Amino acid sequence: MAIEVLSGHVQSDGVAAAFASIPEESRAGLLKLRALILDTAQRLEQPVEETLRWGQPSYIAPKGSALRIWTHKAARFALFVHCQTRLMEEHRTAFPGMDRIDGNRAILFDTTDEIDPDRHGMLIARALTYKQTR
Repeated sequence: MAIEVLSGHVQSDGVAAAFASIPEESRAGLLKLRALILDTAQRLEQPVEETLRWGQPSYIAPKGSALRIWTHKAARFALFVHCQTRLMEEHRTAFPGMDRIDGNRAILFDTTDEIDPDRHGMLIARALTYKQTR
């Protein structure tokens, strides 16, 4: 099985194919979110598995809650959290009115400029450590 390296991390054929299957305007944002997830995991020294769930790139840490990134019907791309966690509620409370949020499951983006490494990095860090901090 061939692998591709992006942002210094190994990517499986399946994940690479998923990214390759979407339009460039969405792909650029998803790759920026991917880099933020993987960099945050590295900073936290949290192992993270990159895999496909429902055909979408997913990031799973042993002591965390799954994150997914993909396109969205109301935006070019989105960062998804598990809808049965308090992650989106906590994010909405910490940063009221700063993001377009789809219920309790996703932050919506249309451009890469909307990704804030600090604000969205906090949500990612919280998801990657969710089970150890509840």
